Amino acid sequence: MRADARKNRDHLLAVAGAVIAEQGVDASLRDIARKAGVGLATLLRHFPTREALLEALLHTSFEQLTARADALETSGSPEDALVSWLRDCVAWTTEYRGVTVLMAAAIEDTESALHASCVTLRAAGTRLLTRAQDAGTARTDIDGTDLFALIAALAWLGDQPSLAPRADHLFDVVASAILAK
Repeated sequence: MRADARKNRDHLLAVAGAVIAEQGVDASLRDIARKAGVGLATLLRHFPTREALLEALLHTSFEQLTARADALETSGSPEDALVSWLRDCVAWTTEYRGVTVLMAAAIEDTESALHASCVTLRAAGTRLLTRAQDAGTARTDIDGTDLFALIAALAWLGDQPSLAPRADHLFDVVASAILAK
């Protein structure tokens, strides 16, 4: 990619990130283009679909969360690693309102631009959960799909103005429910 095209793409992603953080994943593509100072056709030339834009925007975060899971898998206690990664995922998902709905749909849709990243992220969490289960510190009646759903539920709580003040407390309740006593 030419340097000027890369610069334009990076600028579009920066603006899209800010708009989506403020308005959610259903933010108008036309609004994103306008705020980036380009036409809608320019945005669509770089990102032909909303999912392509979101995948490009979220790709680095998915990679970081996966790398974090990989690092935690070999350090600290299995219990602490699982809860730490779970907390990181929930915090990240609340940055972009509505992203959990897209992730849940994308994990089932092999044609989705987000599918591979979501599957990789779920697998990373599953490894941490399995490690904790093997160590006897996490309940064995849940799996990676359940963990992914709990992340979505906890992120949803953070998106609800009336419940957001309770989100940290409820995270602790859910985390303790995942862990074997």
